[in-house]
Amino acid sequence: MDILSAHATAHPTKAALICGDDVLTYAGLEERACRVANVFAELGLQAGDRVATMSFNSIASFEVSSGLRKLGAVGVPVNFRLQGEELAYILNDSGAGAVCVGPELVERIEAIRHLLTGNPVLLTLANAPTPEGWLSLEGRMRAVSPLIPAPPSEPGTGATMIYTSGTTGHPKGAYRPQGLPVEQVLQTIELFTLRTDDVHLMAGPGYHSAVGFFASLTLACGATIVIMPRFEPELALQLIERHRVTTTFMAPILLQRIVDLPPEVQERYDLSSMRVIVVAAAPCPFSLKQRVIERFGEVLWEFYGATETGINTVLRPEEQLRKPGSVGRAAPGHEILLLDDEGRPVPEGTPGEVWVKNAWLATYYNRPDATAQAMRDGYLSVGDVAYRDAEGYYYICDRKVDMIISGGVNIYPAEIESCLAGHPAVADVAVIGVPDDQWGEAVKALVVLRPSARATEEELIDWCRQRIADYKRPRSVDFVDELPRDQAGKLLKRQIRQRYWATSGRWI
Repeated sequence: MDILSAHATAHPTKAALICGDDVLTYAGLEERACRVANVFAELGLQAGDRVATMSFNSIASFEVSSGLRKLGAVGVPVNFRLQGEELAYILNDSGAGAVCVGPELVERIEAIRHLLTGNPVLLTLANAPTPEGWLSLEGRMRAVSPLIPAPPSEPGTGATMIYTSGTTGHPKGAYRPQGLPVEQVLQTIELFTLRTDDVHLMAGPGYHSAVGFFASLTLACGATIVIMPRFEPELALQLIERHRVTTTFMAPILLQRIVDLPPEVQERYDLSSMRVIVVAAAPCPFSLKQRVIERFGEVLWEFYGATETGINTVLRPEEQLRKPGSVGRAAPGHEILLLDDEGRPVPEGTPGEVWVKNAWLATYYNRPDATAQAMRDGYLSVGDVAYRDAEGYYYICDRKVDMIISGGVNIYPAEIESCLAGHPAVADVAVIGVPDDQWGEAVKALVVLRPSARATEEELIDWCRQRIADYKRPRSVDFVDELPRDQAGKLLKRQIRQRYWATSGRWI
């Protein structure tokens, strides 16, 4: 069954998408998605072909993704911060037969056009300029039939491919040829208590797997999405009040920016409609959770997962303050193993690499070697490390690649970052290992202070000394103006480490 067609028939005049003053109903989205599908069919694309989209959040990007689903083609959302060879790599590696580009990004693609292999069709979205050799998707849509194309025969929700952030080497395409089983989608909707009458704020970038997934769940419910092309904290509050928003997904950094607004700004808006705030994508400090709950009430959900493995654990609103630092228990239908380096299960309270088995698992597109390396007896790992308590709650320590080994002892930076984030003067923090002749690596903290706040290196080290084991405390602190993060809010640890390791002759 085509869920978009069903919603368009059941409630044709209901708003599906809102962006600024523009509103597209379910009937309107259905018609324009059919036109998109027919445009790509005329261009020679068919089920299984890949189409890349690089755009800020927009109604047009939803029209494209909905049309590709009707055609059975594979949508490949592309990080709009990429450029040059890193951008060309993803377009080439995905084998994209077409590339759809938003108005602000056409020049970015035109600049690497000579690097593209396979001669993909280049299409502009909305009112973007159309350079020589490009096509206007809007112009082509006006010339094709609005009738529903023949539906693809594959089961599931439609093929997806999302590129991982590439913390090591080139990014890899996490590929699901049939998308997700429908029963998994329905189970997730029920798990997070999503409803037909919801209004969902799409605050983060759509190329991020969780942002796109929760937007897709909203459309699957027949609910309404309010689109933010790019995130602005006060605008988010304005939209929540104006549209009586009930649900959203945000990375911790976005929630941080909201609760860091002056109290008089926050109090200007009625936020009482909000009932589900989902946080993930990066560690969420306990102090931040406390501030969010104080502002919005007991509406905060957290999950742990990955692009390749989906949503693996869930921490419900009533558990947030009772289980500090936890990301919850295993989600229904998910099996989780914590294994040591020899593949043996670790006891409760002992960190181990996280291995997940479920119906969500993706493979790496055209990378059977990488898929095999990440798999063990049907379980997949992305290199995260966690421990489990006696009640079955999981605590993510860190990524295995970020782990610090000092004097032969494993130290997980996320725990130290969470401790420092609780200091009232700290706005942002990253903890890394730096070269040390005696210990191999020494723990260093890079700290961004809040405006007008003051703190010394010794004060912050002492703060940690009182709260975590002494071997984990930073041996030094560097104060910086800003820490590099990707659009999803993840710290770019490799970039941070580079200046400290570049002249050491080694990287571990």
